[in-house]
Amino acid sequence: MVLLKPQDVVVMLKFVALGNQSWSYVSLSIELGLSPSQVHAAVKRSLAAVLAVHVDDKIVPNIRNLEEFLVHGLKYVFVPERGDMTRGMLTGYAGPPLRDLFVSSSEPPPVWPDPEGGVRGIAFSPLYKSAPKAARVDPKLYELLVLVDAIRAGRARERDIASKELRVRLKNYA
Repeated sequence: MVLLKPQDVVVMLKFVALGNQSWSYVSLSIELGLSPSQVHAAVKRSLAAVLAVHVDDKIVPNIRNLEEFLVHGLKYVFVPERGDMTRGMLTGYAGPPLRDLFVSSSEPPPVWPDPEGGVRGIAFSPLYKSAPKAARVDPKLYELLVLVDAIRAGRARERDIASKELRVRLKNYA
């Protein structure tokens, strides 16, 4: 039995954001705010869960399995916590790329608590604590994390649109 951790999903999303670029455990650890041993363990668990596979000498995401897990399973495994008003980074329906697809409401938007964030909103726990830092330096990863958050906790329409957007990005990787 494989017990996935939230950082495993973040590492797989980083693989998707990187595309065909080469990576190392050290470079991923720096970009994701994880230790090299955490990245190595995440890759090992992802391989055991068949969310990643060996292709030639490379480890790459298994796009079909990753898509199925993200769209249909993630919201049951990594349920977000919501909190009080705080400063942070936009996520869910309010973050890129979804913010242009939904009409603004008077409700405060969901945000990852982050002292460097420029928006006030309702606290929404990120998939992993270092996600806001990693998202600030990688716009593609930020969009993937936002889509995943909309799937994790959005309303039906938000989940549907986020799932379609995520599938497009995963298909582009493949």
